[in-house]
Amino acid sequence: MLLLWLRRYPTCDERKMAFRGEDEQTEDYLFKIVLIGDSAVGKSNLLARFARDEFYPNSKSTIGVEFQTQKMDINGKEVKAQIWDTAGQERFRAVTSAYYRGAVGALLVYDISRRQTFDSVGRWLNELHTHSDMNVVTILVGNKSDLKDAREVTVAEAKALAEAQGLFFMETSALDSSNVVAAFKTVVEEIYRILSRKVIASQELKKQDPIWVGNGKTVVLQGDGNQETDAAPRKAWCCSA
Repeated sequence: MLLLWLRRYPTCDERKMAFRGEDEQTEDYLFKIVLIGDSAVGKSNLLARFARDEFYPNSKSTIGVEFQTQKMDINGKEVKAQIWDTAGQERFRAVTSAYYRGAVGALLVYDISRRQTFDSVGRWLNELHTHSDMNVVTILVGNKSDLKDAREVTVAEAKALAEAQGLFFMETSALDSSNVVAAFKTVVEEIYRILSRKVIASQELKKQDPIWVGNGKTVVLQGDGNQETDAAPRKAWCCSA
């Protein structure tokens, strides 16, 4: 018998990104972010290093899904990143697919010392786009940058893939902490930037048409189409250890 373990099932409020008005002192942001990628690329250790500054050299493959909430300060605002660690093994894909829903950010992780994990990036992107409810801010993460002598994926080819797919890019090491916080912060800051722009737009709309104002205060984080009309396509932002 195979037992799948979940830390707890999310409430409806946890499945959404919550926003309260500028005039409320209890303003709070909740962003759901998923860690995806093949098994044994170091997703759980990235989360452990980011959330608890811990590393487990003999960690086993995650079974099912677990998540942790980490508070961050972005431009003086408290942001809660609810980070989901999804199982990378193929036999668990049907189980974890439901947990993409409601995600506004993703870290797509591969192992720089195992080319097959890099070759799987396209499949993971397809799965993310299939199961996500909205456009997701995504960073391509080349983990285990400390294994320089065993490298099978170059920075140049990973950056080229990220540029082609419109992703951010960074290499990290959960072992020595290189760029771990920066990778998560890059995603959260970009989500916050998009959200802030949406909030400003909604406030302008309220000023122009008071009848539009309703009781709800949830802001849906979506793109403005395939590309923004007022800006050039985003280039990959690269940083390696």
